[in-house]
Amino acid sequence: MARRFHRTIHRLWDFVVEAGAIGPQSPKGRRFGSFGAGSVICFPTNTIFNERFIRIGRDTMIGPQCTLSAGMIPGQECISDPVVSIGDRCLIGKGSGIVGHFSIEIGDDVWTGHHVYITDQNHGYQDVDRPVSVQVMPERPVRIGRGSWLGHGSVVLPGADIGEHVVVGANSVVTGVIPSFSVAVGSPARVIRRYVNGSWIDVD
Repeated sequence: MARRFHRTIHRLWDFVVEAGAIGPQSPKGRRFGSFGAGSVICFPTNTIFNERFIRIGRDTMIGPQCTLSAGMIPGQECISDPVVSIGDRCLIGKGSGIVGHFSIEIGDDVWTGHHVYITDQNHGYQDVDRPVSVQVMPERPVRIGRGSWLGHGSVVLPGADIGEHVVVGANSVVTGVIPSFSVAVGSPARVIRRYVNGSWIDVD
């Protein structure tokens, strides 16, 4: 009896996961600015809103329990379109968050580990008479070049410009420019290896 119940529960959960996924032809998928063929946002999701300012390429998978949003609140008329652009054949790890206000551009073939956070806006703290939560700083665009990999728990903050074929180590915090064909780690992330003249070399 327990074995039969176990199988039933798992079959039911598999059905819910498949039925709850967001694809290009699903009702929620059709709300996006564009949603490429073969792409999927896995179920369950966390927060998703202002989908029409978000574009997703082909054959991209966004893992379960992800947050994907444009603007500050649902229904907001954003000042740029798209706000968030995710390329073809990307893989965004479970529990990750992509929170755009102005411009987040993720190139083709970018993969991430779980629990990665990417945003183009942060909070200020200069006015001590106001809560930090209501002090916002100007948005600065974020770019992640094609073919790059962001390790588990990494954070990409406003103004980050990550080149092509870059490895960002787990739990790193990217705040500035990371050149193409390099490896960066730490908080803030710094380049420790680069591909130069056909070879990978360590950077002091």
